Amino acid sequence: MESKIDKDINFKYLDLVMVAFTVILILSNFASSAKIIDWGISIGKIPLAFDAGTVFFPFAYIFGDVLTEVYGYSRARRVIWIGFGALIFTFFMFWLIRVLPGEAYWQETVGQEAFDAVLGGISFGGIVLASVLGYLIGSFANSAIMAIMKKLTNGRHLWMRTIGSTIIGEFLDSAIFIAIASLTGVFPWELFWSLTLTNYIFKVAIEVLFTPATYWLTRKLKHAEGVDIFSDLNDLNPLSF
Repeated sequence: MESKIDKDINFKYLDLVMVAFTVILILSNFASSAKIIDWGISIGKIPLAFDAGTVFFPFAYIFGDVLTEVYGYSRARRVIWIGFGALIFTFFMFWLIRVLPGEAYWQETVGQEAFDAVLGGISFGGIVLASVLGYLIGSFANSAIMAIMKKLTNGRHLWMRTIGSTIIGEFLDSAIFIAIASLTGVFPWELFWSLTLTNYIFKVAIEVLFTPATYWLTRKLKHAEGVDIFSDLNDLNPLSF
């Protein structure tokens, strides 16, 4: 359980993990707006196409797992809210850039339409709402499940916690993100099942493949920080900061 002593510890690497988590989160939203990737593979009649943000986002969940496992739910919750603030700031700034008048030569060679087509998605509308809701619900579900399972397993079987929390967290994130983005016209409805299924499979597969790296990183951080924190399960309220 996180005690007052735990909360007073000055950690050496928490800020670095937080920065890595936030940078990956922001980059994933740029990529989601910029491109849809198609490997030409299908499951039945469903093509496995996915938005490019899928390449980045599993790593945010890996860092999210590390945050909860090493530093506890309360600190992971704080980082999730910091990531949320960074997303809102990014969306606002690109909205501002979008509405500011373009220089004449830029208008001729690039143009507002090109900007809107590639980066407009992260400045307004459906992808903003989809990103924020999917991120918050998925991330908090992932972190809370990690904390609960660590208590139930008495700190054993890290692979079970990382994969189990990802199965639920990534499902919620992917389903909410694609559904809202499709409802608001960001993605065509014809791609709903394709994008949802591919996002989910890809993200969970990355988590499974990187399990050895997650083990290595958590072990190194626990040793460097001198802690192995069990979260206070009476403090799983996601609205705290």
